[in-house]
Amino acid sequence: MSIPNPGKPVRGSRSGAPIMALFDLLGRPWAMGVVWNLQKGPCTFRDLQDRCESISPSILNSRIKDLREADIMERTIDGYVLTERGEKLISLLLPFGEWSLSWSEEVFGFTDHHAFRNREK
Repeated sequence: MSIPNPGKPVRGSRSGAPIMALFDLLGRPWAMGVVWNLQKGPCTFRDLQDRCESISPSILNSRIKDLREADIMERTIDGYVLTERGEKLISLLLPFGEWSLSWSEEVFGFTDHHAFRNREK
């Protein structure tokens, strides 16, 4: 299975609008988890698997392949890292994370924001 391509049909869009292709890619199981955990810095396959907690090796391999093909992450001598494009994506996602804190608290009464507020950089 290849990654969703803008201009070709993707989940949610027959036209393959670029935003829909991105949502299709990031909506794959564990794609966002891998990206989110890579913001903590370079890591080996095993480290990334540990950061993602319950991800299976086969799903992690698939997401690494997808995200590398999409130029969101790459492998360096230090391990897997976000590309410049991946870092830009994280900078766009951080406001969603902040928004999710107030949403989860105001709508659901959820106040354990440790995982987001204490993230490593």
